[in-house]
Amino acid sequence: MLRQICVYCGSSAGSRPVYREAAHRTGELLARRKIGLVYGGGDVGLMGVVADACLAAGGEVIGVMPQALVEREIAHQGLTRLHIVRSMHERKALMADLSDGFLALPGAWGTLDELCEALTWAQLRIHGKPCGLLNVEGYFDGLLAFADHAVREGFLKPVHRGLLLSGTDPEALIATLLTARVPAADKWIER
Repeated sequence: MLRQICVYCGSSAGSRPVYREAAHRTGELLARRKIGLVYGGGDVGLMGVVADACLAAGGEVIGVMPQALVEREIAHQGLTRLHIVRSMHERKALMADLSDGFLALPGAWGTLDELCEALTWAQLRIHGKPCGLLNVEGYFDGLLAFADHAVREGFLKPVHRGLLLSGTDPEALIATLLTARVPAADKWIER
């Protein structure tokens, strides 16, 4: 059951309005479904859009931000709760602990770092939480192609490729995450 979902996304809004629209819709949908939003705590970029939309629709929003970023005055001041931590490592760990699943929206290095860590932890069975990727207007086509390539080249088992759920519609993807069963392989290392 997804009571709270961690959303990873850009601290930039991107170059096209469709990214902001997808983030706004995602925040609204989470609030409407009574799913709390856990995210990086910023008031900028897609991070701010998804948080503002969730809050405006009556949702609960929990931010997690390192002190160094709070000092740069990018912390959202209107959240339900803001956890201030010492490091990016603590941030990612707390976001994962507070969440029942993960959803990545368009972003760059930080978004990929967070998503890949959540996927790796699922592969290693550190958690059994679903991981989703909202592929807005093909933004993540290259990443999805890479995952398929890694399977073909023998670096990723098909069962572990299945850990990354993806879709183009926020409502359908959230519905998928709500009912997802995380596949587990008994053996993840070949000797």
